[in-house]
Amino acid sequence: MVVGAVNVCEFQELAKKVLPKMHYDFFTGGAEDEHTLRENVEAFCRITLRPRVLIDVSRINLSTNILGYDMSSPIMVAAIAFQNLAHSEGEVATTKAAAAANTIMVLSTTSTCTIEEVASSCNGIRFFQLYRAERSGYKAIVLTVETPKLGRRWADIKNKMVAPELKNFDGLLSTEVVDENGSKLEALSSQVLDSSLNWNDIGWLKSITNLPIILKGVLTSEDAIKAVEAGVAGIIVSNNGARQLDFVPATISVLEELQVVQAVGGRIPILFDGGIRRGTDVFKALALGAQAVLVGRPVIYGLAAKGQNGVTRVIEMLQDELELTMTLCGCRSVKDITRNHVRTERDRLRSLL
Repeated sequence: MVVGAVNVCEFQELAKKVLPKMHYDFFTGGAEDEHTLRENVEAFCRITLRPRVLIDVSRINLSTNILGYDMSSPIMVAAIAFQNLAHSEGEVATTKAAAAANTIMVLSTTSTCTIEEVASSCNGIRFFQLYRAERSGYKAIVLTVETPKLGRRWADIKNKMVAPELKNFDGLLSTEVVDENGSKLEALSSQVLDSSLNWNDIGWLKSITNLPIILKGVLTSEDAIKAVEAGVAGIIVSNNGARQLDFVPATISVLEELQVVQAVGGRIPILFDGGIRRGTDVFKALALGAQAVLVGRPVIYGLAAKGQNGVTRVIEMLQDELELTMTLCGCRSVKDITRNHVRTERDRLRSLL
């Protein structure tokens, strides 16, 4: 156990003590004025819980299933870039912690360990953030669709953020860049990202792989409908941790207020990414229609503080808090969590009409 950390948020302070300022700013920062970065967390505070009483909650079952894969809880590990900047073992430590917790980890295309290194480190269920994964035993492709160009991040520009070696690009393109005017990460991204990516490319990607494809970065009902029509296996409601476009809505507000859940209509699973800091946050996302959540920054803070053990502890804390929330709200299983268990700002406004 990490001494002094009694909840997930406290791992951020532990990470700040051990990380160089450039790397800490990279992991914590958001786009431009960071309005959405703050909103991703604060929006959860405006959702209250509606507990039910006199229900036998002597046994609580957190387990769930995503795309046919059983998990111990609806808490997954999000794709996080450059994890070696947080800890020398990087993505290998994180995937070991995820496997030990019997949950799914999404490996970033810009990981600092190769997909083969991560795959061979342990037995676990892994999704990959692009498509060079099938032969390494990955179970799904997560295609990030919100980054035709890198968002503007003031801290990275001021710090002249330097990207580490990206082993997954070896032999494909050079990741050596020279830019004395700002973030070297921004200069690298201009070479790596493809701004011509469009809906037609989903069909091409489906034609070259047998793996299910999940779109990450859906924020509107219109795009949710197009995703279903394109035949993807699932979507991740995400604003990229508020690192791309400032003043987009907090992701928790997108599920219902922008009618993404209604647009999908249960035809494919909806995963949620953004702002999870408490077990109550997980509960609220599930109540509003998500099948599971992905956790990013808290994982990297745990990794920075104590490596694999830190990641394990972060996952355990969120699971323990979710179990307590379910108990106190009268929900014996994840399937028992419903829309009636939360009250949103929209609900309060309706009550005034």
